[in-house]
Amino acid sequence: MRRVAITGVGLVTAVGIGADTAWKALLEGRSGVGRLSAYDPGPLGCHLGAEIDGFDPRDYVTNRRSLKTMTRNDQLAVAGASLAGRDAEFAPERHDPERVALFVGGNKETSEPDKMAAGVLAARRDDGTADMALMGTDGASQFYPLYFIEGLQGASLFYISQVYGMKGANTYFHGTADVGATAIGRAFHAVRRGEADVAFAGGFDDATSWWSLSRFDPLGVLTDRNDLEAAACRPYDRERTGSVLGEGSAFVVLEDLDAARRRDAHVYAEVAGVGSGFDTYGLVTPDPQGRALATAIRSALRSADATPADVDYVATHGCATRLGDPSETRALVAALGDDATRIAASSVKPATGHLIAGAGALNVAVTALAVDSGHVPPTLNLETPDPDCHLDWVPRDAREMPVRLGLALARGLEGQNVALALRKPAG
Repeated sequence: MRRVAITGVGLVTAVGIGADTAWKALLEGRSGVGRLSAYDPGPLGCHLGAEIDGFDPRDYVTNRRSLKTMTRNDQLAVAGASLAGRDAEFAPERHDPERVALFVGGNKETSEPDKMAAGVLAARRDDGTADMALMGTDGASQFYPLYFIEGLQGASLFYISQVYGMKGANTYFHGTADVGATAIGRAFHAVRRGEADVAFAGGFDDATSWWSLSRFDPLGVLTDRNDLEAAACRPYDRERTGSVLGEGSAFVVLEDLDAARRRDAHVYAEVAGVGSGFDTYGLVTPDPQGRALATAIRSALRSADATPADVDYVATHGCATRLGDPSETRALVAALGDDATRIAASSVKPATGHLIAGAGALNVAVTALAVDSGHVPPTLNLETPDPDCHLDWVPRDAREMPVRLGLALARGLEGQNVALALRKPAG
């Protein structure tokens, strides 16, 4: 089995575009959360989000024709993957394209909703009710001609592959926070088993869009403390009221560690193990004991041939919901035992927002950067810890500390739980 290195990190977040810029902002405790400006969120319960400022897809999309069929989701995906490739100094001409893999996690559901509106409005009876027969006779001609092409869920696979000429193993995973981490776990196995020499992997989401926010707002997982603005997302705090969504993407480049060293590449961390567990307690509602997450953590450590005593840091899911945070705490205690109180753990969601499908991949990137830099980012807005969340969450300020082995966690709304173990490579 090969050893697998992370040699490139690409981040597109509300606190910065590019790994160096975003990492500096996270360590400095800056937040990208504020009142949404792209549209009026007044009818919704949550008016907050972490929007990206200054993002221009033309900086990353080399084929201008592709921009005509790309959604915001696809643009974020290409940007994250391109930044990771640049960071890794990936040169396509040096690789067999059939040995370059791509694994992507997203939550894209449709084309841009505004392009659907004209066709939908044409399918109304005189009394305003919907008529699918009218949709066929009058509505079809009103739809944007490339609506269905633009709305392909896994289109990011094509757009990213087009940038680098990738022709190797590939998969698109659809869902929430777990899918970006799952994509990276799949990439890890592809390189480790010799299925690919290099793999790009990550997740993305335009979670602050009206379409996304209107879907998550009724679920009761978002904060209603709009008055607090950047201080509204408060993981593990007694006064927490829910998450704040953020748009963005997070990608990494993985390759054989020996090959990376031969070309003198910068190695952020070695991916040592991956684990997963499924929570059948309830849809959207996590098991109060966090048993599936504990299973994922134990499996990742077993895969890495590591023990809880080896762990120094955990990039937690930390979504600031009333049920989720205590459940995660109990999972960490169950999986890590007495070491759970020693280990530093933090959530970056108060800074970047919850990237939904990109959240797990972002935690992998955060863990890799922590291993590499010897610093861990803080959990912002944690003023009064909940007694049910009694671990070391690195409140408010970043911490300088060696990270020999870190864990990156992700929890999907549908019950999926994923953990990846990253270590500082030795030997």
